[in-house]
Amino acid sequence: MLLVSLLWFLIVDSKIGIKNMENLQYVVEMLNITKRFKGIVANDNITIQLKRGEIHALLGENGAGKSTLMSVLFGLYKQEEGIIKVNGKEVNIDNPNTANELGIGMVHQHFKLVHNFTALENIMLGVETVKHGILQVDDARKKVMELSKTYGLEIYPDSLISDLTVGMQQRVEILKMLYRNNNILIFDEPTAVLTPNEIEELMKIMKSLVKEGKSILFITHKLNEIKEVADRCSVLRKGKYIGTIDVKSTTKEEMSEMMVGRKVSLVVEKTEAKPKDIILSVKNLNVKSHHNKSEKNIVKNVSFDVHAGEIVCIAGIDGNGQSELIYALTGLMEMSSGTVTLNGKDITNLSIRKKTLSGIGHIPEDRHKHGLVLDYTLAENTILQTYFTERFQKNGFLKFKEIDNYADELIKRFDIRSAEGSKTIARSMSGGNQQKVIIAREIDRNPDLLIAVQPTRGLDVGAIEYIHKELISQRDNGKAVLLVSLELDEVMNLSDRILVIYEGEIVANVLNKDLTINELGLYMAGSKRSA
Repeated sequence: MLLVSLLWFLIVDSKIGIKNMENLQYVVEMLNITKRFKGIVANDNITIQLKRGEIHALLGENGAGKSTLMSVLFGLYKQEEGIIKVNGKEVNIDNPNTANELGIGMVHQHFKLVHNFTALENIMLGVETVKHGILQVDDARKKVMELSKTYGLEIYPDSLISDLTVGMQQRVEILKMLYRNNNILIFDEPTAVLTPNEIEELMKIMKSLVKEGKSILFITHKLNEIKEVADRCSVLRKGKYIGTIDVKSTTKEEMSEMMVGRKVSLVVEKTEAKPKDIILSVKNLNVKSHHNKSEKNIVKNVSFDVHAGEIVCIAGIDGNGQSELIYALTGLMEMSSGTVTLNGKDITNLSIRKKTLSGIGHIPEDRHKHGLVLDYTLAENTILQTYFTERFQKNGFLKFKEIDNYADELIKRFDIRSAEGSKTIARSMSGGNQQKVIIAREIDRNPDLLIAVQPTRGLDVGAIEYIHKELISQRDNGKAVLLVSLELDEVMNLSDRILVIYEGEIVANVLNKDLTINELGLYMAGSKRSA
């Protein structure tokens, strides 16, 4: 009888142990999470479970609630309903410090770094080691450099953040998490501002982190990245949980349909271009470096034309002068020499407003710095370049009702999602919806020349499909489109003619149909030049 009882106890205990082990396969469980803001349910009864040692992608349209959900996990927001478990135990995460204590770290889409601090100071910030009132910088430096070497995250510890590239700043953010011994890592749109080479490097780093025993939650819009690194993927749509799929056994088309709720064409469909008159003509343009005016020109003797009815794309590895070229064309930087004409009129020395009124639309690469006033409402941002026209003001007083009506039109047409409609503060909107506000404003002004710099950065596949159609529609309606993109697929699929820039010079000016992606890569690397 004693032996039977002992065997029964061992069986029951074994079952309990197995059950506990099953529960502990999840390092994080967000169960039935609901988060509300004024006028919107951002997360509606969502359940997400992260397995130990996996990369779990979180996919959804702009405004689907992905960043909000991760902000709940990191303690930036507090859910109204639902519970969070870490390593099988229910926890109350009321601020980021609590999240860090639980081993949870987060790299935000817009980095949280102090720009006038060094990389090392940013990594230490908040968890400084002090002995007898003296900051132990040498110990911190040693630990940071060891982590840097272990994970292949080379940085310049004594460089100011303001002097580092975006890719290098991201490494600092990752090292911040590792320095705090975080084992649960959240990456919010980590590739949105990276070059293709930096993206490839980040994918390798994420894989190595998982091999070291970390678990990763990875927010992205890019299906190729999900297919490359993720094990499972959970899909959100309009704040609701749609499902979790195994990445290897699911196609990109199936994932995009789950995300958007309809079939999405991943191929850009367009007819052959029919270029007409020259809209933009650039002759012998030179621009000094904006970092050091005493340096040699960063844009060197650039000349090209853009015709009505064509999309011309400036392609190149980031940092080869394309940003400065666009800044000079739009008036954000002074040009050293050269001329710019629009519709035959010399606009070289005009102010930014006069260039805009001459017929230029500009979708800038930095939407926060050059595209929006973040503390203005959505409606106010839609009229930044037209508030002085008769439609929106009378005798110097703004027509607020007309402004709101106009914003509502754009919200509907461009599917801009926000908590409070036209009254929403731009800063509170998702990055993708901020981008939609800029695109809506610039396209609706009906410019003769539309300059679009990274127009689909941070957008989901449905929004990308829409923006591509809008750009092609502009072309087909006789507008000139000058596109700058770091996405090779976008360059090859959208452009009619490609200008390749290398070290500030145009090294190729070729029709898309005459160029292969391998040739494009050689031009971008400076290994080849057209005659």
